[in-house]
Amino acid sequence: MKIGVSSYSFSRLVRAGELTTLQAIEKAKEIGFDVIEFSTITLPEGETLKSFAPKIKAKCDEVGIEIGNYTIGADFINGSDGDLDAEIQRVKGEVDIAELLCSPGMRHDATGGFKSNYTRQARSFEDALPRLIKGCRAVTEYAAEKGIRTMVENHGFFCQDSERVEKLICGVDHTNFGVLVDMGNFLCVDESPYEAIGRLMPYAFHVHAKDFHVKSGQEPNPGTGWFTSRGGNYLRGAIIGHGNVPILQCIKVMKKNGYDKILSIEFEGMEEPLKAIEIGYNNLKRLVELA
Repeated sequence: MKIGVSSYSFSRLVRAGELTTLQAIEKAKEIGFDVIEFSTITLPEGETLKSFAPKIKAKCDEVGIEIGNYTIGADFINGSDGDLDAEIQRVKGEVDIAELLCSPGMRHDATGGFKSNYTRQARSFEDALPRLIKGCRAVTEYAAEKGIRTMVENHGFFCQDSERVEKLICGVDHTNFGVLVDMGNFLCVDESPYEAIGRLMPYAFHVHAKDFHVKSGQEPNPGTGWFTSRGGNYLRGAIIGHGNVPILQCIKVMKKNGYDKILSIEFEGMEEPLKAIEIGYNNLKRLVELA
């Protein structure tokens, strides 16, 4: 199993101007990661995604780190002002960026759900599913021609439960389409991470290691840095191994199902990022060996 890191883990430093995207690549290699994936790329002045992507690839080649995935946002209900065909075309354009990165895969969202101004009474996941299937299938068919696998993540509250994600993947029913399983994100919808991973492993193209501190929604709001799950529990991003996500058990389930691909850290805690990522890397390596 290759240990990776998402560029999102460095995003606080990049946004603050303390680190560039290219320097984050160097840091990832310096810490010891085998793989880096790219999410929310911050562009230097004068650059576009098309002009900057080859420079990212060149830097990864220079330092000797593999590109594992490319992550972008999408919304096949509300995106592109609700024009499904336009949103499909926009996301296909992101597949072209993944191709410039020479990334083997691209993760995109499905939707964040129906907006408050949606006029129909029916707004369940089942109601959304045919539209989501159409969008995801169109994108993956395009990406397959370029040798790039596409995937959704258990992310965004609406398409986050493992059962919902499985229904979407089975509805698209394409060998090029799967899931990026984020073991921490299941807590955002109050679902057991190891049970959810057990359901989704047959469709897993990529896995995120993420940790959260968790407090019951029956307690007072802990304050700054915390957000609430769909059921009202409190979550805060944590260093891998410091929180409440049963990471070791999740990895055991992954191994039992024969998963031997990439396991990437996505850190979104309050701690100083570089130290947090380094601690997380060491902890995750140890947990993979223990599993």
